[in-house]
Amino acid sequence: MLCSKLLGERSESSAPSGISMKSDRSMDLPVQFKDEDSSFLHSVLQKAGDRIGNITITDTEHDPESAAVNEFQNRFKLNLMKKFECLNGMIINLGSQTLLNEIYTELYITEGDSGEDNKEHEVSQIEVASRRTTTEETPIKCNDIFKPLYEQNEPIRAVLTKGVAGIGKTVSVQKLILDWAEGKANQDIHLIFPLPFRELNLIKDQKLSLMELLHVCFKEIKETEMSSLEKVLFIFDGLDECRFTLDFQNTVRVCDVTESASVYVLLINLIKGNLLPSALIWITSRPAAADQIPSECVHRVTEVRGFNDPQKEEYFRKRISDQSLASNIITHLKSLRSLYIMCHIPVFCWISATVLERMLREAKSGEIPKTLTQMYTHFFIIQTNIIGEKYSKKQESDEMLLKLGQLAFQQLKKGNLIFYEEDLRECGIDVREAAVYSGVCTQIFRQEFGLHQSKVYCFVHLSIQEHLAALYVHLTFMMEKRNVLDHYQVSKWWISNVHKSAVDQALESQTGHLDLFLRFLLGLSLESSQKLLHALVTQTGSSSQSIEKTILYIKEKISEDLPTEKSINLFHCLNELGDNSLVEAIQHYLKSGKQSELSSSQWSAL
Repeated sequence: MLCSKLLGERSESSAPSGISMKSDRSMDLPVQFKDEDSSFLHSVLQKAGDRIGNITITDTEHDPESAAVNEFQNRFKLNLMKKFECLNGMIINLGSQTLLNEIYTELYITEGDSGEDNKEHEVSQIEVASRRTTTEETPIKCNDIFKPLYEQNEPIRAVLTKGVAGIGKTVSVQKLILDWAEGKANQDIHLIFPLPFRELNLIKDQKLSLMELLHVCFKEIKETEMSSLEKVLFIFDGLDECRFTLDFQNTVRVCDVTESASVYVLLINLIKGNLLPSALIWITSRPAAADQIPSECVHRVTEVRGFNDPQKEEYFRKRISDQSLASNIITHLKSLRSLYIMCHIPVFCWISATVLERMLREAKSGEIPKTLTQMYTHFFIIQTNIIGEKYSKKQESDEMLLKLGQLAFQQLKKGNLIFYEEDLRECGIDVREAAVYSGVCTQIFRQEFGLHQSKVYCFVHLSIQEHLAALYVHLTFMMEKRNVLDHYQVSKWWISNVHKSAVDQALESQTGHLDLFLRFLLGLSLESSQKLLHALVTQTGSSSQSIEKTILYIKEKISEDLPTEKSINLFHCLNELGDNSLVEAIQHYLKSGKQSELSSSQWSAL
């Protein structure tokens, strides 16, 4: 019985609490309820608001109200199960739905904050984390994030979970909800309300009460007393995707669930505990955006760290049925440290599996990718071949790819991972065009539906957006001799001018958000990449220019007094360029006296 469950301890999770192979994405459509469900919800909330002490109701047949409450909760859970039980089929089998529980792979999540200032690109943060020792870390399962540790007595009300793009924060949310809905974990929670920021963006300008907000997101939830509700969980997924300001210092206090205010005001008061002080709060965010939440509002910080080495192998052996082929892929990736480290990110495992499975099966498929740029370029070739089968004219496909590249570039500069219809129109993309493209190429670009069927767009992963942005900058210069990094000025002769602009802007970035974009842009200028690009677009322009000027410019920058993480990324750039003097350049850097400034992880990187 529902009420008796509220008195017991939180049940232990029977399922592994980790992240699977999906990049962060928005929740699906709001849960729909029948008209009569509103009264059931009212009963649930009233029950939860009462301090029921030692009273335990065990026989629902003799308590019609409790039976109705139980019936409502079961229906609520069923709706959430339908919503979250499947992952998009691109992760395992194209064109089909995959049950989350079938392919779920436990992932390494820790309690606490690494304490780093997050001024590096997220790939660099993954590389640093891969070299961090685990002896002083406290692992925690996703379903246990609201459980105090043995030495902790204070209840945990608000949890902030950090993790880089594609590490699986949203799938972590999905798994917790699914386990709750299936009765496997956290059964002392009455209701869970997932409210992703990418959907809240759609109503950011509206003034609503908390009850009206829930009614917008969950149909038929209205006119319900929630002021004393205790066992409900609000999940705010994707703080980094928030497009409204969260001002915790100067926001009006709201304590009444029927009082209207802006969406950001409601969120702040929920997080602060002014609204529904006993409600649980779970916020997920990429690291750079996490500091928007004041530390005094957070009772626990967790970090999703990605696949460890055994979990990487588990993924590839689940993903690829031919175990001999899976072993070959694992061996190839292990031989290339930079790629193997990237496999901490589940989405990169998927990209690598997609490319290497096809290339190792086909004897005449060309040189096996050894750098990030090569891996992603091969991935795009595979996807554009799929597009080519759907589009009647190759020119239409080329034009759409460049438009998406422009979108990727412009939004990357702004720091946006999700886009709305107005963003597409700025790049000359018709909404109907986008729907067709996302339908035939779900591996690159996705169209999702938010509140009231409003459309939200995103690339499958940030790194795909970064590669496509680099491809746009490179091809625009090669075909039109325009340097879009330098206010669209004409740069007739040297691609090194484009590279210099990119290096300078990457070094100026406070967050390192252009670092991987820079690696891709430089890698695309290699002659081997030029040959691959012909398989992507019909016209790629002249590729006869030397990259020696670019290499010399990067070495000049390394010799300057740069922050260590900036210098290390420039060494990665030299690696993408295939510079044979890379070892010599690193040795010169270390002899310059910089070694005393290096952390152990930075030493390891070099």
